[in-house]
Amino acid sequence: MIHPSYSELMQEVNKEVEVNEAPVVNSRYSIVLATSRRARQLISGAEAMVPTYEGRKPLSVAVEEVYKGKVKILPEDATAEDDQVE
Repeated sequence: MIHPSYSELMQEVNKEVEVNEAPVVNSRYSIVLATSRRARQLISGAEAMVPTYEGRKPLSVAVEEVYKGKVKILPEDATAEDDQVE
């Protein structure tokens, strides 16, 4: 079992959202996409923002980074602009 759970991750990511605002993440799918994207960055050589040790998998590091607020998930419309290639 993965710790923290999807619901705990969603609560953590959405904790700073105001009452009348739309949540940043509203599905497990969004959490999976965000953590897998960060894991790919780590595999490509990005510096981890949490303590790591040998044998720890990039996805576990990515989940911990999201849970601890070291990595922020942007709303989908903001990331779509960043992903566009000219």
